[in-house]
Parts: sequence; structure tokens; C-alpha cells
Amino acid sequence: MESLPAPARALLELIRARRSIRRYHPDPIPRSWVTALLEGARWAPSAHNRQPWRFVVVEDPGVRARLAQAMGERLKEDRRREGVPEEQIIQEITRSYERIVSAPLAIVVCLSMAEMDRYPDERRQAAERAMAVQSVAMAGQNMLLMAHALGLGACWICAPLFCPETVREVLGLPADWEPQGMILAGFPAEPPRAKPRRPIEMFTLWIGP
Repeated sequence: MESLPAPARALLELIRARRSIRRYHPDPIPRSWVTALLEGARWAPSAHNRQPWRFVVVEDPGVRARLAQAMGERLKEDRRREGVPEEQIIQEITRSYERIVSAPLAIVVCLSMAEMDRYPDERRQAAERAMAVQSVAMAGQNMLLMAHALGLGACWICAPLFCPETVREVLGLPADWEPQGMILAGFPAEPPRAKPRRPIEMFTLWIGP
């Protein structure tokens, strides 16, 4: 990779070094840094440039606790229906609750189809929705990279996707805001854990000379 231009090498190093961090110091994140996370997110590419992402910045610890509690209750119901042992359910709920309430910042990442195109057939409408989901995911990735560049630890959790009605009710979201995930962030209280990546050859098909 030495042949790459310096900016490309720096970006690749940033991407390679980013890891999901789940434990944080309680220190609040400066508001200007939070704004930088959102600024990075809003410059992500999006389908038709409709920017279908919506963000809920939850700095209030009481609101984070209520949200974590409500999502935990929904998780408990789902897992009990699956026949999961009660002890395991309690462990899962406790782990999720502690992660959310211990983070000084939570940003709920939502999708809105309000400004996306409408099609009369199911096939194209499903594709339109998929494009919106992809757009929101790219905004979330920008946010994670910006957090790492700031020296913050961050982690994307998918729990809101499993209980969108619960998240919408607790946070009082507009009807068209569909929770997709949540980014937890803070000053890291644990070192990043290196995880292997598969070689490029394992998942790439080259077509050409």
C-alpha cells in the first residue's frame, strides 16, 4: 500500500484501526464533537440525494435508562416466547442495559421514507426502501469513522431494529421515523480488540483482463 497517495494511506489506516468499543468513561462528549459526528453523517451518499436519515441525540441519562429498560422488556418477551432459559434472558438484558446507560452518548439512527419515490408495484417499492436503508447505513458508517478520528470509542447496536415501536414511543418520534440502530459513544475505557478480516480473495470476484 506504500504506492498509495498519502491521504489514501491515512484514510485506510483510520479504517483499519477502527474497532467497536463498548465500555466508556463517564465524561461527557463536547457538543462540538457531537455536531461533528452529525456533520460527518450528513455528507454520506444517499439515494436520489434524499438523505433519508434521521438522528435522535440522547444525552439525558434518564432518557437512556428508560429506553434501555423498555427495550429490555421487549427483548424479555421475545426470548421467553423462544423458550430461552430465564437466567440467560436476564444476562442478555442486563448486558444490554448496562451498555446503554453507561455510554455518555447514544444516537438513535432512523430511516424516513417520507421523501423517497413511490412506485405502484411491490418490486420497485422494495428496491426503493432498500436504497433508503443503504443510505442510512452509510451515514452511520461515516459517524463511526468520525468518532474514531476524534479518539472516541463507539459501537453500533441493532436492538432498536427489533423493537421500533418501543423506541418510537419512549422517544416520542414522528410516525415516519423508523429506528434502525443506535450508536453508543464515549471516551474509551477499554483497549480495542483486534479481530481478523478474511483475505480479499475470499469474497471478491474479478471480471476483466
